[in-house]
Amino acid sequence: MPEVLNARRDWFGQPRGLSVLAFTEMWEVFSFFGMKTLLIYYMTKQLMMPQAQASLIYGGYSGLAYFTPLLGGLISDRWLGRRNAVIAGGLIMALGHFMLTFPALFYPALATVAAGAGLYLPSLPSQIAGLFAADDPRRASAYSVYYVGMNLGALLAPLVCGTLGELLGWHWGFGAAGVGMVIGVTVYCLGARHLPETATRSPPSPAQRPVGGRDGLGSRFALIAVVAAVVVLFRAAYEQIGNTLALWLDNGVDRRAGDWTIPMTWFQSINPALIFLLTPLVMLAWTRQARAGREPSPLVKMSLGAGLLGLAYLVLAGVAAVAQGEGVRPGWIWFALFAVILTVGELFVMPVCLGLFGRLAPAGFAATAMAFWFMTGFGGNLLAGALGVLWSRLPPSAFFALMAAVAGLAAGLLWLLDPAARAAERRAEAARGPAEPATRAGAALPSAF
Repeated sequence: MPEVLNARRDWFGQPRGLSVLAFTEMWEVFSFFGMKTLLIYYMTKQLMMPQAQASLIYGGYSGLAYFTPLLGGLISDRWLGRRNAVIAGGLIMALGHFMLTFPALFYPALATVAAGAGLYLPSLPSQIAGLFAADDPRRASAYSVYYVGMNLGALLAPLVCGTLGELLGWHWGFGAAGVGMVIGVTVYCLGARHLPETATRSPPSPAQRPVGGRDGLGSRFALIAVVAAVVVLFRAAYEQIGNTLALWLDNGVDRRAGDWTIPMTWFQSINPALIFLLTPLVMLAWTRQARAGREPSPLVKMSLGAGLLGLAYLVLAGVAAVAQGEGVRPGWIWFALFAVILTVGELFVMPVCLGLFGRLAPAGFAATAMAFWFMTGFGGNLLAGALGVLWSRLPPSAFFALMAAVAGLAAGLLWLLDPAARAAERRAEAARGPAEPATRAGAALPSAF
């Protein structure tokens, strides 16, 4: 197969190209999340925006960054090629981060980052499949390796960019994010020889075109669209972690640890750190269930994950209500507990959904299918921003209870969709045939976006 690289080039039992993609993604996530860590604080503290306006802008920008990949994926698949799209998108994102160091360029800078993300985000992970033969057993674990790089960037971003921005000045944090993006593009260019040759191609050849005609293509994307619409609800509650929850950590939580006050931006590192710790445990549990023939279906897993997110918010609602009644600020340890439950829920939703989209992607539409995944972030962040307006109008306990209800609604809808999703996956497997085997690749890849 022309897409599969020589097995003798392996690093640590995986193709070298996978390490290139993982380290590239690490720096991109470092850059993107480093900027997002500072964004809500920058708007409310430096630009002096009202909380409601800042939440709307935060949600609108985040949503735009997830919408542009829909167009960028089509451009990458059809004209530019995935490799060129990664390089161009990365450099455009770096430019946007550097522009953020100038307050007068705030809105153009956000638009620039979002435009670069449109080319970059769907084009990098869609190159993973080309590193493996169709029957290579390493495919299932490849996304986990990629995810390690992703969350290492998410872990470091608040510690580096957040600390620089909070202690030295916001422009230092934004500048560090831009430098991280330049490093990522450099890593990608230096390692390009280890990547699939098809990353440079544009339209699919006749052999790559989707099996099953227009009906097969339509049924696959119909399932993707329905599941994505429900995941929007999940993400509306989940994405508060960088929006209203960040504001709560600043003013409503006791962040003292002895005589030291923990920087507010550091709490954004708890989630990726927990993902490192909890992902192997979740994967082990699913592997044992699969061997025993008891592994839940993808939609059941996702329903359970959304339910866990609802539970996490119910914990915060109760803590906030008690603290309000006693006239005190709750300790930061309660946020840490919330983050543990949220992270487990995330592992049951994000990676499973991304894996489902990857399995249903018709040949020649890999980046386009990935772009639909980012559409869940588009809708979820827009809704998160709109709901965030209520933060200044409701007491924290009521707001957290509302987020629990949103997550609970997503859990119920995902559970109801399970029978239809099982049937759709069976049809997709039948249409795929032996040359395109079904795989759980991506099942351990929570998206940092």
